[in-house]
Amino acid sequence: MKVIFSRKGFDSTSGGAPSPIIDGRPISLPIPTKNYPSETSYSDVGLGEIVEQVTKRRKRRIRASELCHEDPMFANGRWAFGQCGAAQTHLEKNEVGVGDVFLFYGLFSSHDKDRHHRIFGYMKVEEVLLLGSRPSEITLLDRFPRRHPHTNGEWTANNTLYLGSGFKARRAPSILRLTKPGARVSVWNIPPWLKAVGLTYHNKSSRWVGDGELHVASPGQEFVADIGEQKEPLKWLHDVKAAIRL
Repeated sequence: MKVIFSRKGFDSTSGGAPSPIIDGRPISLPIPTKNYPSETSYSDVGLGEIVEQVTKRRKRRIRASELCHEDPMFANGRWAFGQCGAAQTHLEKNEVGVGDVFLFYGLFSSHDKDRHHRIFGYMKVEEVLLLGSRPSEITLLDRFPRRHPHTNGEWTANNTLYLGSGFKARRAPSILRLTKPGARVSVWNIPPWLKAVGLTYHNKSSRWVGDGELHVASPGQEFVADIGEQKEPLKWLHDVKAAIRL
């Protein structure tokens, strides 16, 4: 089994702000549509008021009516996540597929304080679809209320969609926090097994401080850890999934 740390949602570059934690609930804001096809606005996904509030004092305020890149998409206990280009080549090279688990994380803060990386959902991959560069034949995925952006418009030839079951966090427990308290956003507290297993894009020994701290590569889309059937990583993953389901 492989665990994939997949960075998604608002950050200082895409959106210009962290996603918010409101009343103890992390709310991952999809990035604004720029070079991606989309038919979905922030209002369509119920985030219109929130995105306007979060960005009102930023360089560019994002309006509720603006289109967003809703990816990953979550509905009815299922995820749909698209990837393409070099990032998808990386997933292919590491043989990511059915049975593997994506841990979606992003940049969050509460009242624009304590910016940190946090896991907000997980997906166990059940199906992988190669959509190709012009996926016009697929309009609506089963059990999803809106069209996924990777099924629309033009993409690279390796445009791929990952589908599977999972959950989105409704609370923000400490086990889902990646950033070390008081440290820079990119300094993570990690379980000891991760250093032994390894993580793609993190081959430099200088990134690993002891067994419990990692200085994360930036920018990054997906970091892959091949945990196989090792008991300690599987126990950690079980606890993370349980915390997301709370």
